[in-house]
Amino acid sequence: MSLEDLFPNLNAENHHITSECTEDYNCIAWAAGYNDAWWDPNPFPEYYWPEGLPLRENVETLCNLFESLGYARCDGAELEEGYEKVAIYGFDNNEYTHAARQLANGQWTSKIGGFEDIQHSSLEALCGSDYGEVKAVLKRPRT
Repeated sequence: MSLEDLFPNLNAENHHITSECTEDYNCIAWAAGYNDAWWDPNPFPEYYWPEGLPLRENVETLCNLFESLGYARCDGAELEEGYEKVAIYGFDNNEYTHAARQLANGQWTSKIGGFEDIQHSSLEALCGSDYGEVKAVLKRPRT
């Protein structure tokens, strides 16, 4: 199954693969800038989760995670000089599904589960039945 099968808004013009498949890390870790652990708020030893954060799989918890990393909520996903952004996807029931990070060129990077990392031109490219829609965008000064 291809990524285009999973995400109908993806096509050859709006994304490209930037890594091999791996289950060493997931989208949350990748959006936070890490690729050495699977970040998940489940209390299982194979997962990493920062101490002191709630063990809940909702958008608010994921916002709290990124706020603990220096991000603050913001209104838009457009590129802002001097800032890096993350977008959190989810469903109307407040369940989060995915996190993506904006690159300095305005493109977005995502780790698709145990599949590849991709670079995509818009957040809408991943919207749909698997990831829902963008529920929050946060930013922090680029270092």
